[in-house]
Amino acid sequence: MDIENENNLEANNQPEEQQAKEVITKITGMYKDWFLDYASYVILERAVPALEDGFKPVHRRIMQSMKDLDDGRYNKVANIVGHTMQYHPHGDASIGDAMVQLGQKDLLIDTQGNWGNILTGDRAAASRYIEARLSKFAMDVVYNPKITDWQASYDGRRKEPITLPVMFPLLLAQGAEGIAVGLSTKILPHNFIELIEASIKHLQGKRFKLFPDFPTAGIMDVSNYNDGLRGGKLRVRAKISQRDKNTLVINEIPYSTTTSTLIESIIKANEKGKIKVKHIEDNTAENVEILIHLPNNISPDKTIDALYAFTNCEISISPLSCIIIDHKPHFIGVSEILRLSTDHTVQLLKSELEIKLEEFQEQWHFASLERIFIENRIYRDIEEEETWEGVIKAIDRGLQPHISHLKRAITEDDIVRLTEIKIKRISKFDIDKAQQKIDALEDEIAKIRHHLEHLIDYAISYFDNLKKNHGAGRERKTDIRLFEDIEATKVVIRNTKLYVNRKEGFVGTALKRDEYVTDCSDIDDIICFTEDGTMKVTKVDDKTYIGKNIIHVAVFKKKDKRTIYNVIYKDGKAGNSYVKRFAVTSITRDREYSVGKAKPGTKIHYFSANVNGEAEVVTVYLRQMGSIKKLRFEIDFAEILIKGRNSKGNIASKHPIKKVELKEEGVSTLKPRKIWFDETVKRLNVEERGELLGEFKGEDRILLVTQDGLLSTIIPELTTRFDMPYIVMEKWKPKKPVTAVYWEGEKERYYVKRFLVENKDKEENIISDHPKSQLELVSTDHIPVLEIVYRKARGKEQKPNEEINLEEFISIKGIKAQGNQLTTESVTQLNLLEPIASAEDEPEEINELDNAIDDFTQNIQKPDEKSQTKLFDD
Repeated sequence: MDIENENNLEANNQPEEQQAKEVITKITGMYKDWFLDYASYVILERAVPALEDGFKPVHRRIMQSMKDLDDGRYNKVANIVGHTMQYHPHGDASIGDAMVQLGQKDLLIDTQGNWGNILTGDRAAASRYIEARLSKFAMDVVYNPKITDWQASYDGRRKEPITLPVMFPLLLAQGAEGIAVGLSTKILPHNFIELIEASIKHLQGKRFKLFPDFPTAGIMDVSNYNDGLRGGKLRVRAKISQRDKNTLVINEIPYSTTTSTLIESIIKANEKGKIKVKHIEDNTAENVEILIHLPNNISPDKTIDALYAFTNCEISISPLSCIIIDHKPHFIGVSEILRLSTDHTVQLLKSELEIKLEEFQEQWHFASLERIFIENRIYRDIEEEETWEGVIKAIDRGLQPHISHLKRAITEDDIVRLTEIKIKRISKFDIDKAQQKIDALEDEIAKIRHHLEHLIDYAISYFDNLKKNHGAGRERKTDIRLFEDIEATKVVIRNTKLYVNRKEGFVGTALKRDEYVTDCSDIDDIICFTEDGTMKVTKVDDKTYIGKNIIHVAVFKKKDKRTIYNVIYKDGKAGNSYVKRFAVTSITRDREYSVGKAKPGTKIHYFSANVNGEAEVVTVYLRQMGSIKKLRFEIDFAEILIKGRNSKGNIASKHPIKKVELKEEGVSTLKPRKIWFDETVKRLNVEERGELLGEFKGEDRILLVTQDGLLSTIIPELTTRFDMPYIVMEKWKPKKPVTAVYWEGEKERYYVKRFLVENKDKEENIISDHPKSQLELVSTDHIPVLEIVYRKARGKEQKPNEEINLEEFISIKGIKAQGNQLTTESVTQLNLLEPIASAEDEPEEINELDNAIDDFTQNIQKPDEKSQTKLFDD
């Protein structure tokens, strides 16, 4: 029931006399008007910044108050807040919080005292304890009363600026965030120097791109930034490095987080079992330092990925660029905001120049009049005049013969100013100095007119000066990098155990009295096969029914093309037996599939799951029936092509099979994997992104050497991070020597050493431990050639460059050997030349079985279900 009907009903139930006295007032129209007024007020006067100066009203009033109080010294923030209340119709708390936000952005306000910490989230001290004054930058770009439009304050007692004449894209530099009625805004902060450079490019008619830059630094992926418009998204990460095998260090955090919220999210992820952390230390002071100590058996690389996947070490930020233009909210991108702001700055510069031109012209006009008045002794013409009108007319008559060169007509105010010149000044008047002053004013006028005629060049020069005077120390803090997608199932810690009751057909984490299968996580999927040939993928749960007589249970890996299932099965009660090999890369969760054609009586005789495509040899025993002569034969799965999981397979036997036994373990029939290194995301991949490192089999390793002389070999895993600057990253060949040329700090000589990597699981330093020792060159060629460029000795001829065959220069020794001294003479440069060809440099041939894997991805059949819920993509 609406309000109006309720009022009518109550009125009808009252006595007639009382009804006659009451008047029913409809509030629907009033509510509509009031709500629109309120919404308009919140949008325009509280939550959304203006394009012209980038301020919300409260910030603008704070800045005006600071200008009112400015005397070059610090003022108590409480005093500034109190003064701002003359302009701002709200309480001191809101003004104080807004001022702290401005001060923490370290651009407009020079702060003193405890203003809080954006890294830790600590609040600022009370406003009576902290002080502030305007920064030099604010004084240069924010204020100019002559080009400021003013309006009455809320109580009519003072004048406040409608907008401040900010000549800089301040809104984009500081960012802004606000929630109004029916809309909100979230403009992210951008880099000071990049904004200036973009403004210059806009004035030059060039293209530019703008991306955020955060005071908390970190790393961000801007591929979906969408120019800050609605629908865009930024992925921002903490900068995590590995101090040692058991310690991770976070030195930079994502924007909008603090060390406290970050640590809290890590603790929660640890409690839920997503990651494993021993303990956390927060050593943050001026800079962030969070130490994460890991248990001994936990991979640092995998933990870094898990931190990004399950904690606030990676967050998504959705920008929403909304600003006030001409008293209306507009949704425009940050590039357009910069263009409009730069154009507005140009107009402000023009207005400033026009005002200066007018002022200089007025000075020139009066200086010229003053010279005429004194030089021609016109002041004597007024000695006989008895009235003020007579004095004015006498001066005017005296000036007329000499004013033809003036730029404008003489007014009565001009003549009045002449009468105010003191006798002392007339008596000391110097014609030459007066002319010099007029000449200087003419030069200034000409200069201003030149700037007005070349306004764009003047604006570019203005921005260049801003960059020169205020850009020091404002370089980009946030690194821009393309992020790789992290699959949560690949990095989650196996925080629970999976059990199976094969006979009854149940799997789950609560079946602790039954058979243990493997460790898993609560976000994993599991794949199950039963004896009747049924296959099913389902989520890990406490207890799930699959089907009786389970023969295989494992954690399911989406898009896994290297796990191959080898199966021999009977197709139906009286059907033939078939052999097949297949991978499972896509499936609909909780739907049952059959390894055959789902005929009643289907039975699996033999099953194996091979994580690297191994192909074993099995012995098949047939039942004695009729005149069968050969009751035993072998099947080599290496001879069976890998096809789609829906394929029927090859006929193994038309006769009943008694049993199948494993005869011989198999080797992988899959091709070696080609692995690339993507410099952009610092990761390995198999998608042909970046530099090809080679083809890798199961035990092959990557050789790594850093500029600091640390050498190691690792098994290539796609989750490994390579944040250090490696000068060698290639496939490791154990019999291939490594040649290193280094500067030995203690002896101050160059040394050469050649060695084989003997301990593949140990990271070793290949140069001496002296702090001044430096690695110069590293080669993995069999016969490297080094060129030495000698320094020219004083008074002697230049010694020619020398080429040295390093294989002949030094034999292969241990990795800890010092090596041989290269030369005793002074060297300016060392260069590795083209190596000498060697028979051992021939590319290795990869022997593949004739019946090796087809490109089975072409044969894998996708499920033909149309009404099923989609779970995994091929």
